[in-house]
This record gives sequence, structure tokens and C-alpha cells, in this order.
Amino acid sequence: MGKKFKAVPFSERIVFLPHCMRSTGNCKAKDEGTYYSCVQCGACKIAQISKLAKELGYKKLYIMKGGKAIQNILINEKIKAVVAVACHFEGAQGIKMTDKLKVITQFVPLLKDGCCDTDVDVETVRKIMEQK
Repeated sequence: MGKKFKAVPFSERIVFLPHCMRSTGNCKAKDEGTYYSCVQCGACKIAQISKLAKELGYKKLYIMKGGKAIQNILINEKIKAVVAVACHFEGAQGIKMTDKLKVITQFVPLLKDGCCDTDVDVETVRKIMEQK
């Protein structure tokens, strides 16, 4: 992990997860317009990652519907570092955006991608999130 990422306090970091990780038909996440908020229903791995983000004191976790809203969130919330989970294509697009905005990014690729019921290695996400 980069020294710059480790130097950013948890309170100045956010997590971006793709909505495709939600469990189709079972997810109870609250629709916030351009993103969802996890309500810890336990239907998918998002609940585990969301719980960890809260325990560590991360500023926020967003379950994104699409990449366009990410830039607004980064600018409005004055974020210094991001842990981002996505497919390789969306991850590459996101890294271009965060580099342009000078936001330190740690990217975790999905294990299984597609447009629904995707998967990620929660242990990899945890190790990255806990870096300090």
C-alpha cells in the first residue's frame, strides 16, 4: 500500500462499492438518488464492508449506481482517499478521475463481474481499508 494512502486518517476516506454487488431481489438498501445506503440487511457482502467502514471511522460508504456521480461526491465532500471496488473497466475510469482530482485511490477489482450479483474478496477489501 502506498505511504500517502496510509497517511490519510480514516475520517477523511470513503468507500465506493458498485450497486451490482447488491443481492438481486433481497437487498434492502435505501435509494438515495445517485447511490444506495446500506441498511445492514445482510443479503450480500456489502453489509460486512459497510460495518467495517463504520467501525474504522470512515467518512462514508457509497453504493454507486454509476460512475458519473463520483466526481461530485469527491469534490463536495473534499475527500483525500478512496477505497474503490469495481470491475476493471469502471475501476480504470474511476482511477483516471481520482488522479485528475488528486484523490489517493486504492482499487479492488471484482472477483466476478457483470451487471448484477457480482462478488469481491472481502478480506482483500478489509486489509486495504485497515491500512494506516
